[in-house]
Amino acid sequence: MLFILTPMTDSLESYRTIFPHLHTGKLWLNHAAISPLNSRTKHAVEQYLLNRSEGTIDDFPQIVQISDSAKMEIGKLINAPRERIGFVNNTSDGLNILANGIPWTSGDRILLNDSEFPTNVVPFLNLKRLGVEIDFVKTKNGEIVLDDIAAAITPRTKLLSISFVQFLSGYVSDLTSIGALCRSKGILFCVDAIQGVGSTPIDVLQSNIDFLSCGGHKWMLSMMGLGYVYLTEEMQKRIIQQFVGWTSNKQYFTNLFDYRLDPDNTARRYENGVQNNAGIVAIGESAKLLNEVGIPTIHQRLLSLTDYVAAFADHEGIELFTPRHRATRTGIITLKIPQAEKVFEALNARNIIVSLREGKIRISPHFYNTAADMEMVCTAVKELNL
Repeated sequence: MLFILTPMTDSLESYRTIFPHLHTGKLWLNHAAISPLNSRTKHAVEQYLLNRSEGTIDDFPQIVQISDSAKMEIGKLINAPRERIGFVNNTSDGLNILANGIPWTSGDRILLNDSEFPTNVVPFLNLKRLGVEIDFVKTKNGEIVLDDIAAAITPRTKLLSISFVQFLSGYVSDLTSIGALCRSKGILFCVDAIQGVGSTPIDVLQSNIDFLSCGGHKWMLSMMGLGYVYLTEEMQKRIIQQFVGWTSNKQYFTNLFDYRLDPDNTARRYENGVQNNAGIVAIGESAKLLNEVGIPTIHQRLLSLTDYVAAFADHEGIELFTPRHRATRTGIITLKIPQAEKVFEALNARNIIVSLREGKIRISPHFYNTAADMEMVCTAVKELNL
């Protein structure tokens, strides 16, 4: 059964050549978990490793430039200056900078929601030891309603943290409206962006985001073990930095015997020592690729691909756990299937890779996937769901 889908443009078709896994017969529709490395990113890392093994070996001069370039490319993805971006190990590490850096008072409250991945919950739960209370907005079929957020705000609400895109339902938060609400109430606004950056347009300035944390191994097409934070200058001034290292300082490679605590004015202050340089190379190259393709182009492609799955689900009477309105979804579409675990295992046996999450089948293509890919997974689901 074939549903109508806008044909892939020639420019997008050409990018399929840089994803080597396509030649192995593997249909990868699991980008919300981890993305395959493309050949351009892989080559950049290989060149870096070649230099470390046979070239200059000491890569300090090169990595400073590579790091700055990577931050510029990331900045283009989220509309932020590179000075406001700092590298961290992962999304959780980034959120912990914020969670443990704010001077909390017993009775302060944090507003979350009950559909979050634990990454955006656990660092804040840890603050209960300081007397901080956590409130959860109840979601409705995976969606988070702005009026419900507003109703959950109390006079003691100090911070609201939300995922850009919810990991299971694929619901895209209205960051602009939420940011405006937080700004009007004097509430700090934090975003876990790992399920959105690389697939969906985001503007940290327009959305009044105070703090953002994101890893690189999902929609950003990069490696595990390297992520980044974005924060405003005002937010940086409010954070009491809990962990520092010698590279946190200004001019850290001069006057080494001048022992001091003089954190850099930029978000580099959160880079406390030797970094995951190979990861920085990878995320810089992947961000460059995403900017080249264009996030608006990627987003439209993903909407078309998920439209296909939604139409299939309607035809087969399969319930969706993903919003239907295009403004509230992107590259994740999740199916409620009675025998989801059995279907998931059978799909894997056919080399069709999706996710099994909370008893549901989550499908998450990227921009290089095609109508034929969607037809293949939908046909398999139909056969296996009988």
